[in-house]
Amino acid sequence: MVRQQPAKKYETIKMIIGIADSLTLFFVLLVFVFSGYSIVLRNYLFPFSSNPYLRLLLFSAILGGGLGLISFPFQYFGGFRLEKRYNLTEQSFVSWLWEKVKAALVGLVLAVPLLLIFYYFLLNYPQTWWFWLAGVLFFFSVFLGRIAPQVIFPLFYKFEPLDDETLLQRMRTLANKVGFKLEGIYRFNLSKTTKKANAAFTGLGKSKRIILGDTLLDNLTVDEIEAIFAHEAGHYVHKHILIGILTATAGSFLSLYLAAETYRYLVSSLQLNGLADLAALPLLSLILSVIAFLLNPLNNILSRYHERQADLYALRNCSDPQAFISGMQKLSALNLIDRKPHPLVEFLFHSHPSIDKRIAFAEAFIRENRG
Repeated sequence: MVRQQPAKKYETIKMIIGIADSLTLFFVLLVFVFSGYSIVLRNYLFPFSSNPYLRLLLFSAILGGGLGLISFPFQYFGGFRLEKRYNLTEQSFVSWLWEKVKAALVGLVLAVPLLLIFYYFLLNYPQTWWFWLAGVLFFFSVFLGRIAPQVIFPLFYKFEPLDDETLLQRMRTLANKVGFKLEGIYRFNLSKTTKKANAAFTGLGKSKRIILGDTLLDNLTVDEIEAIFAHEAGHYVHKHILIGILTATAGSFLSLYLAAETYRYLVSSLQLNGLADLAALPLLSLILSVIAFLLNPLNNILSRYHERQADLYALRNCSDPQAFISGMQKLSALNLIDRKPHPLVEFLFHSHPSIDKRIAFAEAFIRENRG
């Protein structure tokens, strides 16, 4: 509990910076649309090309670049200076900036095709564009889940097969118990960017794998790592990945339908030149951001329920339930997690139950099953 005061302060500052970043971008975009600057930019770009898709890319590049510059100070203070202040990274500014540039380039490669597909649907199927786009997003998310561990993640970290035979045997035993075949268990150099510890079950199909940060392996015992892996196995047993895909798909259809109806009404009210008018597109972005904010607490409720199910599975199947508790305590210290956030903050923003709740749940389980 020694680090709980700085943890609470750290998470509060990080949350304030994140909210300030989002609100600033939202209101800048709001002013951009309703002041008429969106129309000014659209008219300025018209002479450059008669191709609607090229105009879209130029419009998006200028607007996205401007918003990126506005957001950069928030990213810098929240993602670099704050981490330095609380001794959570040894990364240099140049290294941090290069990682941001790489992430932006990867995001660009992925986003441009989706943007063009979206605009094609908007131009050619103005009544049902939202339906077709939601379908494309589903297949794209599956594709991304399939290639990310092998193509995208290695752009940021170095992965190598885990060579700890004791830990490997523990994980294989758990994997066999729940009936899934591990394609690989990998260690990656998370320490290049942060001192925080993390692990994940990633990939789909043949790319399915467990990845363990070196910070996790260097700071937790074998029993503690096994307990964390058992938690991930619990997600598999309860089919949380499948449920997540289905709920995300349903959420996409619902969000895009609501956005399409609201967008249609506002475009008509503001007398813009139709749904595919470049000047109107930032308005659609605003609508989607509001819908996402309203739906996020519902997604978090489902996520916290899934995390509790996975915790229970881990406690029932790991070698030492007490190691689950000590693992949580170490993770909260390493990652500077506020173990008891305000209930409203937890409800709105947290996808996991608080650390104190998870520890209390584990302690109750141990008491009930002692002997």
